[in-house]
Amino acid sequence: MKRTNEFIAGVQRGLTRRDFLKAGAAALAGSAWAGAAPAVPSGARPNVLFIISDQLALEAISAHGCADVHTPNIDRLVRGGVSFRESYTTYPLCSPARSSMFTGRMPSETGVINNGIPILPTIPNMGQWLGQEGYESIYVGKWHMPGSYQADIPGFTVLPGGIGGQGNAGDPGVSRACQGYLLNRSASKPFLLIASLLQPHDICGWVSSHIAPAGWERMPQIDGKLPPLPANFGFDPREPRALQRRQRPQWSDEQWRFYLWSYYRHAEMVDAEVGRILDALEMSGEARNTLVVFTADHGEGRGRHHLVLKNYLYDEAARVPLLVSYPGRIPEGRQDRAHLVSGIDILPTICDYAGLKTPPDVTGRSVKPVIDGKAGAWREFVAGEVAGGGRMIRTPGHKYVVYPADPVEQLFDMKADSGEMHNLAPESAHASALETHRKLLTEWQGRLKIAPTS
Repeated sequence: MKRTNEFIAGVQRGLTRRDFLKAGAAALAGSAWAGAAPAVPSGARPNVLFIISDQLALEAISAHGCADVHTPNIDRLVRGGVSFRESYTTYPLCSPARSSMFTGRMPSETGVINNGIPILPTIPNMGQWLGQEGYESIYVGKWHMPGSYQADIPGFTVLPGGIGGQGNAGDPGVSRACQGYLLNRSASKPFLLIASLLQPHDICGWVSSHIAPAGWERMPQIDGKLPPLPANFGFDPREPRALQRRQRPQWSDEQWRFYLWSYYRHAEMVDAEVGRILDALEMSGEARNTLVVFTADHGEGRGRHHLVLKNYLYDEAARVPLLVSYPGRIPEGRQDRAHLVSGIDILPTICDYAGLKTPPDVTGRSVKPVIDGKAGAWREFVAGEVAGGGRMIRTPGHKYVVYPADPVEQLFDMKADSGEMHNLAPESAHASALETHRKLLTEWQGRLKIAPTS
């Protein structure tokens, strides 16, 4: 609100948007990271448009095969670039996942191990890193580290947009602010524009208001349009305690299907705002010189395992879209199912396309070599974290999940059992695979530079 009032007051005094950007750039000039990354000729630098959706599952995109949703604008990015179909969040919760996107490190390293926590000030974020090399770093929308819609974000000039907790009302403000920036900016610098949209996160409020199974009103106008229940609608009662404690709505089958229908309508809301931003990029004349990256912080349960929302390590919450587009420089229409990628790969990828080194201690990898067909041997696994110390190791063939002080481990064959319905961990025939994944987890944790807890 403070930033909005300043913006309005400035307009009344005759200040332009450029005056606000200059003020932000002046504040950034004193960054402790100034001069830390090597410069490259400005002509070699693409603009970067980074669009973030909140709670959009990888499969909730029509171009990914979902017949129950219509997402023509996100589909444009799928058709126009590379879509990674084995893409995972580092932590299926808003703030921790975002900390990884902007730093290239795991939440246990950034210190953001729950919502509402800032990134350690010793770790540079994307805006700081690119901004000190001449990028105009602009942020619009949800930040959530610590505040959801902060007026001040280190390394960025923040444009007003968004409303806390209301994507249906706030996301149009985010997309219009991005539109205004793209159509009125100075072309003297390449830009890094973050468009952080809230939808389909409003499903959280929808679930809260419908959690009681009694008192629902039927909607006969959508009879025949409700999505079917998923194949993995059931769940194993022998799950780890952290999952057993989760609330599972006691809805009828029809109510579950109505929830799924409603979630997809929320996803279509964010698609409309993505379209406004992409249209503005086209109208600006900069589309062919702009790298576009689209992702989500985490997915949504969608009734799989009788679960809703997020903050657990089943694929419905942990798997997210990662779309990369750059006209004339990235192949179009490729859906990559062969490479495991993660939220920690976003900053290294952007740096790679910009011709910059990554910040110190980044653990992610650029996906540019994968896109270019020059990756060679790729990583053996991606890892995930979750509240309560839960950890995930996802290899090409299996997923392993374990929680501290809980004897129940989970091991799934992701080729034969993509719905994660059959836990192989207790079976002696899979003891070797279980031990392999335990070892991978131990070695991976040993390489982390864990943030101090106090």
